[in-house]
Amino acid sequence: MEKVMRFALVNNERSEAAPELTGNCPGCSQQMVARCGTQRVWHWAHRGSRNCDAWWEPETLWHRDWKYQFPSEWQEIIRHDEHGERHVADVMTENGLVIEFQHSHLPLQEQAAREGFYRSMVWVVDGTRLKRDHHRFLDGRRVFRPTRLHGVFTTADPSGCFPSAWRDCSMPVFFDFRHSAGSAGTSTASSEPLWCLLPGRAEGCAVVVAVSSATFVNAARKWAWIIPVRAIMETVVATLRRERAIAEREARSSIYGRPSYRKRKSRSFLNSPRRRRY
Repeated sequence: MEKVMRFALVNNERSEAAPELTGNCPGCSQQMVARCGTQRVWHWAHRGSRNCDAWWEPETLWHRDWKYQFPSEWQEIIRHDEHGERHVADVMTENGLVIEFQHSHLPLQEQAAREGFYRSMVWVVDGTRLKRDHHRFLDGRRVFRPTRLHGVFTTADPSGCFPSAWRDCSMPVFFDFRHSAGSAGTSTASSEPLWCLLPGRAEGCAVVVAVSSATFVNAARKWAWIIPVRAIMETVVATLRRERAIAEREARSSIYGRPSYRKRKSRSFLNSPRRRRY
């Protein structure tokens, strides 16, 4: 798999691809060549079939559209861990948040490895890769339960909405369905929010948050998180527990309340003055 990048080092400066330029990979320092054809977005590629980052996937126009919404100095950032392992993050904000844009299928093992490596990160997943994914989500969304928080919902069965590979991530996963066959080129595409599946469960329910793409980008520019996951989960858990307690109280009341009601009614009838006979 060819690793393509927007930036390479030309005279030790990050530069975009241009005809006849050569540069070096910021990650492995090997030589890169500029690919400037008419079929694909101009990009850098390693000379030969070298791939210095096993996590890298071929970059689509969807990737570029997303990455271009952030400053160029935040894109394709080399990250190292304490063992010397290094990878190229799609975007890393000035607050240290990594944003990974994922179009192709990702094995669960690699998914967990990336989350453990970056630690502070979110996923943005192309929900249009498989045609059935958006239809499944639209069907599953019908049973979403709104919460007291605006744009926050719960569902008892996330399998009815989201691909199995993304249901148990330890980081927030934002699904982008905006360019599906049913919405591409329409006003629906621009108004369709991102749908974020939060990590963990609230009283056994999955928590889903609707976020506009503008809100997503603005939050990434300002804060070290996109969504306050912990605060949302705590609020939803407290709400669900309160609702359950109320339901249990009402259930007990319906069981024990009716006989006492009949008894009080009977006493009231017996103690009432008898009607006069005429």
